[in-house]
Amino acid sequence: MQALLEFNGEADHAHLLLEMPPKHSLAVALNNFKSVSSRLLRKQHGFVLAAHFRGPVLWSRSYFMSSVGGVNLETVKRNIERQERPE
Repeated sequence: MQALLEFNGEADHAHLLLEMPPKHSLAVALNNFKSVSSRLLRKQHGFVLAAHFRGPVLWSRSYFMSSVGGVNLETVKRNIERQERPE
């Protein structure tokens, strides 16, 4: 089972804290997140997105992943919460 523990972001990227077993593919999980969120955002806010994004792509294909071992989970959550939120 996978869970989204924390979410925040900035104007050009998002921060997600995911809990998932190692047998699950991060690439598949992120691709699903990008597909579903893009579809929902375009459905709800298509007119706003059209002014900022050209073409059919909302998310880039890239991502950065880092594991957090030996660090208190609350510390990681606080760091994500402190990131600026997109306007």
